[in-house]
Amino acid sequence: MAPTCEPDYERLLEFRKQLRRFLRWSEASARNVGLTPAQHQLLLAIKGHVGDAPTISDVADYLMLRHHSVSELINRADGAGLVDRQPDVDDRRLIRVTITREGEAVLRRLTQQHVAEIRGLAPIIQALNDSRRRHYVDDGFARDSAQPAGLKG
Repeated sequence: MAPTCEPDYERLLEFRKQLRRFLRWSEASARNVGLTPAQHQLLLAIKGHVGDAPTISDVADYLMLRHHSVSELINRADGAGLVDRQPDVDDRRLIRVTITREGEAVLRRLTQQHVAEIRGLAPIIQALNDSRRRHYVDDGFARDSAQPAGLKG
């Protein structure tokens, strides 16, 4: 592993600062459109899931919460008209969660705002990546291999 240089600490501090700023901004943005931050995350977990509508367990994994906590979150979001629940067609023990039209509309608006805001973090992330690559190559490791450059065979 390459040694860490002073600019790495500065970049990492700046990244963490901007990440905290982004998360606070994100929470405020959710509240501004009438959602709790947890409801925003719930909608994103459902919409971002690939394949069939996610199960409650899938959503719990995405949100890093317990199943019963997610069930309560889904109950509140269902009551607010943001999501629907239905049993899985093949396994009636599983409950799948989908977003309603109202939930879709508010998520679309928040996502547009978030994508634009994330673009501001790109230069910081790029600087961290560049620094990591520079150390990796400077210390004799090839960019595309975990072996030292001189041992490629």
